[in-house]
Amino acid sequence: MFERFTDRAREAVRAARDEARAAGRRQIDTEHLLLGVLADADSLAVRVLREAGVRADDLRAGVARHTADGGAGLAEADVAALREIGIDLSAVLARIEESFGPDALRAAAPGPRRRWGRRQRPGGVSPRAKKVLELALREALGLRHRHIGTEHILLGLLREGGGTAALVLTEAGLDLADLRRRVENALRMAA
Repeated sequence: MFERFTDRAREAVRAARDEARAAGRRQIDTEHLLLGVLADADSLAVRVLREAGVRADDLRAGVARHTADGGAGLAEADVAALREIGIDLSAVLARIEESFGPDALRAAAPGPRRRWGRRQRPGGVSPRAKKVLELALREALGLRHRHIGTEHILLGLLREGGGTAALVLTEAGLDLADLRRRVENALRMAA
């Protein structure tokens, strides 16, 4: 599949890997793919997002908000819902850190595990991110494109629709179906 990726799409996946590593994650997930796509400000995908009224910095901030505190991934609405039933999430987090120390909820980066005769590779792609990349291929094939570009990765993120990336896009005020139409229109205009 990766042989079909354009240089920009390959760079987006590399940037996603770097984002995941910088966040202390072993696997690339949907939010890292979104950040990887955003890394190329001149790509068609970023241009479509910009034309839809969303700034890349706002999306980056949304990802950071959802991946902070060990990646709890709770939206403001979730925090508000917990508050309504009497659970103050900040108080719970403060109590945990008081008992177990700062960053107690952060996932510790596991050390290298050795097995006799086999070397384990760190990292990889989460099942959800793998699905996004497969969907990107399907999107490209459906559009009769012989390549996979950043716009196809964005279409894959939109079609998957359930990861942190889709959540961040939705919270930024985007309708995923409308954004999909915008990407498809931009592809037609570019052809």
